[in-house]
Amino acid sequence: MKQKIFLETEFMTLGQLLKEINVISSGGQAKWFLAEETVFVDGELENRRGRKLYPGMMIEIPEVGTFFMVKNKEEQDAAE
Repeated sequence: MKQKIFLETEFMTLGQLLKEINVISSGGQAKWFLAEETVFVDGELENRRGRKLYPGMMIEIPEVGTFFMVKNKEEQDAAE
């Protein structure tokens, strides 16, 4: 499953992304999830819940999906 994640701010942390995509139910579970599961950010293994994710980055979580960080949809539409 490939999915776009629209950023409302300059960046989102990896912990916030996990909550946004309903992989975890609270921010406190991010550390546990990242210790137990494999997560790749731009092809590199990542285990920091505070990792900042910016537009253009790709996050892969095996058996969950692939997510692309993109600018806020309204900003993107205005630029086109």
